[in-house]
Amino acid sequence: MSFFNELANQYIDGEWRTGTGSWDIIDFNPYNGEKLAAITVATAQEVDEAYRAAERAQRIWADTNPYERRLVLERALRITDELTEDIIGAIIDELGGTRLKAEYEIRCAKDFLREAIQQALRPEGRILPSPVDGKENRVYRLPIGVIGVISPFNFPFLVTMKSVAPALALGNAVVIKPNQNAPVVGGGLIAKIFEEAGLPAGLLNVLVTDIAEIGDALIAHPVPKVISFAGSDRVGRHVGATAGGLFKRAVLELSGNSALVVLDDADIDYAVDAAVFSRFVYQGQVCMAANRILVDRSVAPEFTEKFIAKVAALRTGDPRDPATQIGPVINTFQADALTALVDQAIAEGATALVRGRTHGNLVEPTVLAGLPDDSPLLAQEIFGPVALLMTFDGEEDAVRIANDSPYGLSGAVHTADAERGVRFAKRIVTGMFHVNDSTIQDDPLVAFGGEKFSGSGRLNGDATVEAFTTQKWISIQHGRTEFSL
Repeated sequence: MSFFNELANQYIDGEWRTGTGSWDIIDFNPYNGEKLAAITVATAQEVDEAYRAAERAQRIWADTNPYERRLVLERALRITDELTEDIIGAIIDELGGTRLKAEYEIRCAKDFLREAIQQALRPEGRILPSPVDGKENRVYRLPIGVIGVISPFNFPFLVTMKSVAPALALGNAVVIKPNQNAPVVGGGLIAKIFEEAGLPAGLLNVLVTDIAEIGDALIAHPVPKVISFAGSDRVGRHVGATAGGLFKRAVLELSGNSALVVLDDADIDYAVDAAVFSRFVYQGQVCMAANRILVDRSVAPEFTEKFIAKVAALRTGDPRDPATQIGPVINTFQADALTALVDQAIAEGATALVRGRTHGNLVEPTVLAGLPDDSPLLAQEIFGPVALLMTFDGEEDAVRIANDSPYGLSGAVHTADAERGVRFAKRIVTGMFHVNDSTIQDDPLVAFGGEKFSGSGRLNGDATVEAFTTQKWISIQHGRTEFSL
């Protein structure tokens, strides 16, 4: 199926439409530069039309039997299963993801769809006691209304689906603005799946546009009650400030600067495997990626030798080749920025243990060591295949270095003693931390989110129910109240 011919449009109130803006977003294949699609941007008027359609449809959907809502989600999962190979191809072409990455993304997205099917029946009301005789307190959990979803380019199918599917299951309507580097995989494709699954018109809308065209209309519009945003902390700050100023709920999944820590008793071979995956999967374009690899000085020589050998052997090239492990970064701007970043680090005293070359958008892996303590590189997110290797002297030093970051999304520690790892993990200021595994983890049942500049709010499982519903107290007085006035 040629998604890029069929789905390169706006999707508003159940209709595929051409945007009415004055310019086009061009969707390119980041590996070979092929033009996949041209999409005329949506305007602020179309933002209003999408939100108004969602508002109308949501009122009916909220009253729909949750078992009926669940059937739509079940059909969406079945359609996703049927389209698996086509979706994998689209992820490779639009995002430059390797087949390994594409298979991982679609597998995780299906898991989240399965969880959303269960979430349709999860909201429960409560009856609470009262100090007032004869009073019955009922607390209802209700759909919050319309949710705006702003998704990233790196895992657009997964990240968008993990907001969209539960939001719909819980009785809400959704307006998606996909990243302009992933307008089909992160937008049109999801709309198509739910359209074929029988979702009523208006409940899911897709707007392919840009802030240059619509400004803050997507966030500031009066209809949406929640904005679910995944992207950089720079943009996330603005989203959060704008939403907060209008008393909207914002769920923000932002940048990371995760540390993978190797303690003195770690299984070195296993830690090397975990570190290479944590840093270099999908070219390092993952918010949870291990920017910093921290190794106890006592085991650093062995770890470094094995880590460098494994990184140097990674194969960079065409993402459609099953043997390729490192595909292209998303665009030329990112490739040039990564190259400049590495050049600057080396000029400031860092040593390149592995120095990858840049060919177009293909950026080969680089490993840097010996960075000065005040290097700005240590405190920022590196969205590409560049690893920073650091040594520490004992656990206290490792805790200090791991926490020395404005971000707090994920992390990992490797040790022969799992409980030692748990004690270590508790001391790191992050939303998530993993013992003897990768820094890159996402589980449909477990709260996902970060601390510090890595965001606010949580998704997945019960956290998603909390984010996308609201509580309403209705009391009933049985008998008569004696009023004091």
